[in-house]
Amino acid sequence: MFQHKHPYKPFIKNDTKKLIVGTLPPPRFTTGNLLEKDVNFCYGSYYNSLWLFIEKIHNLNLRYDQSSEAIKQRQDFLIKHKIGVCDIVESCEREKIDASDIGMQNIILRDVIGYIKQYPSIETIIFIGGKSKNGPEYFFRKHIKDYNIKLELVSNETPRVHQFELVCHSECSIESLQSKNRIIKTVSLTSSSGAANISIGSNPLYKQLKATNPKFNTFDFRVLQYSEYL
Repeated sequence: MFQHKHPYKPFIKNDTKKLIVGTLPPPRFTTGNLLEKDVNFCYGSYYNSLWLFIEKIHNLNLRYDQSSEAIKQRQDFLIKHKIGVCDIVESCEREKIDASDIGMQNIILRDVIGYIKQYPSIETIIFIGGKSKNGPEYFFRKHIKDYNIKLELVSNETPRVHQFELVCHSECSIESLQSKNRIIKTVSLTSSSGAANISIGSNPLYKQLKATNPKFNTFDFRVLQYSEYL
């Protein structure tokens, strides 16, 4: 049984406003057997296109290699735009060594609500993926039951938007205590992995845009969706 541990600590600053929440990187990031174009940082897999979408949206010139400069470019972007990353899975076990969410067993979750309480500037959680089993929103829904928190639907259109009220108690930071209740918004973006292309193909909006412009593709669709939130 492969012990799949998350290789990165949450990347959150005191002024972070948006928090990206996924599951965890592919196993090779745990073992250190990175590919040539992988970046040793959050969402660094070259086959996960999150940074390609961000690069397109913000006209960046990112490196895709294992250099420290490639890491710094991504960290600088996140800091500038007040975006943090806190994937929800700390570790799991796998019988088959792959990146499948369904293949995760004996899953240990991170205390995402605890981090939100610790960093009072956080206003929005961005799930990279939908609510399918073992996806980030699926785990988050399980996680918040421990806090007696429920998500309230704001919009059921893609991407779905929810919100919840966070009531701070003694464990909150001093800044949080100045405002007891916080409304946190959650947004479920279409997964940045290639596996999501099939579901995008059946999306009514995608079909409409594709019919208008035959050159419009699944990459364009996610850039359009992600640009509103990242």
